[in-house]
Amino acid sequence: MKTSRPLMFLLVLPVVASVALGAVIFGGEALSDSGVEADIQRALADQIATASLFELRNLQEVQYGYGICGSYRALDAKAGYASFFYDTVNHKVVRDVNAQAFTSHCSLSAICRDTQ
Repeated sequence: MKTSRPLMFLLVLPVVASVALGAVIFGGEALSDSGVEADIQRALADQIATASLFELRNLQEVQYGYGICGSYRALDAKAGYASFFYDTVNHKVVRDVNAQAFTSHCSLSAICRDTQ
């Protein structure tokens, strides 16, 4: 009489292990990405010295995830959006579009899209 154990060891266990490993890897990535926007907002508030919240748009990872380019606007401001570069390693924001860190990592054509 044949048993179904080999099927379980050859098919079911590897599939379950692969799904569990994928959930751990991609779940960790999703959790780490959710805190990046809060880090950017906190760095902007520290640099501008305001308690206002910021709306972030056109976020784009650069340098293989070590930097983020985008545009921001204070929620209580009536003015438009301004561009920034955020260094995820040093947690620094560069708001000067003429700075070397901004020009070497952020393409203005990608950031200055339609910001309705």
